Amino acid sequence: MSTPLKFLCISRFFKGEAFMEAVHDAGHQVMLLTSSKLKKEAWPWKAISEVFYIDEDRQGRWNMDHVQQGLAHLLRKGKIDRLIAMDDFDVDKVAALREHFRIPGMGQTTSRHFRDKLAMRIMAEESKLPIPAFSSLFTQEGIEEFIKNVDAPWILKPRSAASARGITKVKTEQELWKAIASLKGEWHGYLVEQFRPGQVFHVDGLVSKNKVVFTKCSGYLDTPLEVAQGGGIFRSQTLSDDSTDAKALVKLNTKLLKSFGLQEGAFHSEYIKGEDGKFYFLETSSRVGGAHIAEMVEAATGVNLWQEWANIEIASASSKSYKVPKAKKNNAGIVLSLCRYKRPDDSDFDDKEVVWRLEKDWHIGLILASRSAKKVKDLLVAYSERIAADYHASLPEEKTSYNP
Repeated sequence: MSTPLKFLCISRFFKGEAFMEAVHDAGHQVMLLTSSKLKKEAWPWKAISEVFYIDEDRQGRWNMDHVQQGLAHLLRKGKIDRLIAMDDFDVDKVAALREHFRIPGMGQTTSRHFRDKLAMRIMAEESKLPIPAFSSLFTQEGIEEFIKNVDAPWILKPRSAASARGITKVKTEQELWKAIASLKGEWHGYLVEQFRPGQVFHVDGLVSKNKVVFTKCSGYLDTPLEVAQGGGIFRSQTLSDDSTDAKALVKLNTKLLKSFGLQEGAFHSEYIKGEDGKFYFLETSSRVGGAHIAEMVEAATGVNLWQEWANIEIASASSKSYKVPKAKKNNAGIVLSLCRYKRPDDSDFDDKEVVWRLEKDWHIGLILASRSAKKVKDLLVAYSERIAADYHASLPEEKTSYNP
């Protein structure tokens, strides 16, 4: 075997255990940089050779000058082959570190397409991809032009938040200007977009050497916005690969990823199917989807997105080719909720289709899998009704842990 590679995984959230284990199992070295508050989480310690902690400020941010200085010191001991951003909030920071230390991987310009919602929309528009009408908040003239030409309701979105965090829906011009005024000097960090009702879908998969090598399409039963802001129950179900919706989404998403410049790794993209029957791009990211979507995809296909992302990075760093495992063709669905009990007893959800159970305090969650899409859908509906009646709890939006 050639010299083992060195991976530094960077995450301010507890995630990516399967990625680290896959790198370690392949004979390579894993180091972890994470927040001090996550010291007691169940990281895969046997796979991690060194761990580095950094304190967060009151806004949950890291001092990136300190991170850069620490990485410079670490590099004196030897080359690091890959820096891996585990979550949305790490993507742009890690891209800047790669560029500063000239480590291979996604740079800052490309990372904007997967982190900055305004950059996403501008690139999608330039690539002639269908998107809801939008405007930056850079100029009052531009906002007024948007209001004049685009019917309400509208969505006010932070450019850099993940999932549905910080999104405000407004129904009138007066409401919009009031919401914008509340941003004070931070107008430039937001955009305004036309609200399009419809079902939201997500496309998850893998890219190797700028080619999409694996894709799985799914549909949320409730939109992420409804779940995050309405205190609802998170539900999603995979689509059949030969369905009309799945074929349309795969075609659209493949074009999007090529335009956006993703070379290697995992992706999670979201689209809405409008009342006109067409799909419109909402957002994308260069990471594995949150809210245990990876486990749902694995239940349907047998493909573990975290492990295969690791294998793609190993192949890239070793100048070798990557081949995705052959996927199974099951149907799967997930239901997740905050729970009124610290450690809920979910044993009465005992159908044979249950293949995964969430083990997390104050949460309840299940993944179902079957050859029958109808069976999965029926159980999702039945289980969500039971969870709503007997287990469900809700918290303010900023407290929710769901991050698709």
